[in-house]
Amino acid sequence: MKKSVYSLVLMDSVVKAVDEQAYKIGTSRSNLINQILAEYLCCVTPEMRMREIFDSVTEMISDSFQVQRQGSASLMTIKTSLAYKYRPAVNYKVELQREPDDFIGQLRVQIRTQSQPLINLFNNFFIWRIEMEKRCFSEAGFDNYSCELTSGNFTRKLLNSPDGKNGIAISEYLMQLDRSMQLYFSSPADFPECISENEYRKIFDIYKI
Repeated sequence: MKKSVYSLVLMDSVVKAVDEQAYKIGTSRSNLINQILAEYLCCVTPEMRMREIFDSVTEMISDSFQVQRQGSASLMTIKTSLAYKYRPAVNYKVELQREPDDFIGQLRVQIRTQSQPLINLFNNFFIWRIEMEKRCFSEAGFDNYSCELTSGNFTRKLLNSPDGKNGIAISEYLMQLDRSMQLYFSSPADFPECISENEYRKIFDIYKI
């Protein structure tokens, strides 16, 4: 979104109030003034677009996950635990791009554990998951699937939904991914891959995420 430099004459008290509020929400003076004017004039800013997406995600998944909004308008952290022994925690971090292109942002999934056997299970699940998602992308004619798997961390870029329903698309993806992980960790040896893959294919066919 294009920006230009303009000079404004403001009261010192107004600038002081703007600076205090900008500090509280972790943004700059210029960005906060831009947001205030945009809301007053009914213009859509990146912050408004991201807030709308995150509000949609929160509404859809709050019954199943612990949602944490960060100081940054572009970041949301979602927490859950796995049905495995001492119920290890898993963090889902969704970070949106201010100016999305083919991708709306990225998702990072991290397991909170020092147990190497548990990390190995996490990695093995996502090795399967990556191959399955790549296959779905390839069959649909997409060649821009992008992900990374390190020890206990999975990161992938999220496609910008063609119909603009990014909040719904991200929510559906998170819920399906979590269901797959829960199935896998409840019984790795008997993991019903076909069920998880069919669920994901339905979501991909609708939202392309």
